[in-house]
Amino acid sequence: MHLNVQLDFITSDRLPLLCCLIAFIMTFFLTRLIVRYIRSHPATDAPRKWWQPRNLSVGGGVHLHHVVIGVVLVMVSGVTMVTLAVNGGVVEFTVAAVLFGIGAALVLDEFALILHLQDVYWAEDGRTSVDAVFVAIAVAGLLILGFNPLSFFDINIWRADDTLAARALVIAMAVLTLALAVVVLLKGKVWTGLVGMFITPLLFIGAIRLSRPHAPWARWRYTTRPRKMHKALERERKLRRPVVQAKLWVQHVVAGEPHFPDDALVNEELDREIHAAPAPTQGVS
Repeated sequence: MHLNVQLDFITSDRLPLLCCLIAFIMTFFLTRLIVRYIRSHPATDAPRKWWQPRNLSVGGGVHLHHVVIGVVLVMVSGVTMVTLAVNGGVVEFTVAAVLFGIGAALVLDEFALILHLQDVYWAEDGRTSVDAVFVAIAVAGLLILGFNPLSFFDINIWRADDTLAARALVIAMAVLTLALAVVVLLKGKVWTGLVGMFITPLLFIGAIRLSRPHAPWARWRYTTRPRKMHKALERERKLRRPVVQAKLWVQHVVAGEPHFPDDALVNEELDREIHAAPAPTQGVS
């Protein structure tokens, strides 16, 4: 007897929810497998192979828990779905978007807690939450102004022309732009890289100009080029220092500091932040 099973209840309207459920279940079990593998294979001096799971760390040796990745993905996908809404006049969807905005603000206000897994709300590390909120506001603002994070290539070419040459051109432009973004980030210009994904010319400017002296690019390229290292450090102190100082003051105000930070303490922090990568041994000629 032939058994014919029809899944008529899975309509096109429910397909995204089905995909969401499948992704949720698969990710949960895969995550459990990975963390169990890491726990059963403690860190050793032997280098791990590329396929072996390992704990992730960010600057300062802070362990990057997978909840941080989850929060970032939830925020990105939520903003994407709100941005791609077909009909903004649907009241229910607008209410849901408002609730998402409220929830996102509450989560990002405790982003430092999620990152450090300890209550650092009133500590110096708590300013990470303020940084996360600044990034969210900047991205949402650019989207509202009509900038598209996919503006580095014309997606209409992909849709209107299915020839190999046209699609190869789109892919090449996308790869080039992403490569420029990586270079900009390696040069320590986080905000230029972020905004540049919406305003492409900024990526070209950031990739051409000097690296910040403490960035990976400077450590790799400037330690044997004292003139460039010196120029980068001078530019950091003259041009970047006032911007960083203003950012620190705003962070202190937003973070709820009871008083403005002492200028001497701010200068000490700036001296720690605006510090060259391993300085070249030879003098500047």
